[in-house]
Amino acid sequence: MALLEVRDLHTFYGSVEALKGVSLDVDEGEIVALIGSNGAGKTTTLRTISGLERARAGTVRFAGRDITRAPAHEIVALGLGHVPEGRRIFSGLTVEENLNLGGYLLRRQPALLKERRDEVYAIFPRLAERRHQLAGTLSGGEQQMLAIGRALMLQPKLLALDEPSMGLAPMLVRTIFGIIQEIRRRGTAVLLVEQNARQALRIADRGYVLETGRIVLSDDAAKLAADPRVRAAYLGGHVEAAAR
Repeated sequence: MALLEVRDLHTFYGSVEALKGVSLDVDEGEIVALIGSNGAGKTTTLRTISGLERARAGTVRFAGRDITRAPAHEIVALGLGHVPEGRRIFSGLTVEENLNLGGYLLRRQPALLKERRDEVYAIFPRLAERRHQLAGTLSGGEQQMLAIGRALMLQPKLLALDEPSMGLAPMLVRTIFGIIQEIRRRGTAVLLVEQNARQALRIADRGYVLETGRIVLSDDAAKLAADPRVRAAYLGGHVEAAAR
């Protein structure tokens, strides 16, 4: 049994069907990449899994439990963290206050809350240096580190990352992908949504290609990286057309 099992997920925005039967798995301790062009449904997939959108049909199981109808805060408490696209940090709060909000469920356990903050600071020394700085004054890369660090405060079993490299300089992109690998080494599985297909598949174990709300390819990451259809998807073309 996989840590995360998504089966035949259908999600709508009004009358528009954004997900058309998405199925995927993430096993414990692995990195799985979900790639595809803009508008393919990658963000909707993560938002549906984490309870921010409600599926009209299909199931989501996490750690053996059906979470399809569970509210987002319960899903977080079960160990599924979500770093949204655009970081969504609280810019008017300090770095440490942002981390404390990430550990909100630990608010009555101050010693454990501090322990978790220290663990985040060990992964992100730059955040430790800026712990009293307003989050809105951080660089883009530092804000992304903070968004990831905030999600790690509850030590999730699985971390869903939505476009972590968006808007970052190439050197910072390498840093962020190195951090994702470190998170996996510490025992957290990662579901990675990323338009940078080459980087994502370089660090992933397996991958899925999403096209207009449907999974059209899935395989080991190395095999997907060598598939010309994946290049077509990365460049914004249609996988089906590339396969002809």
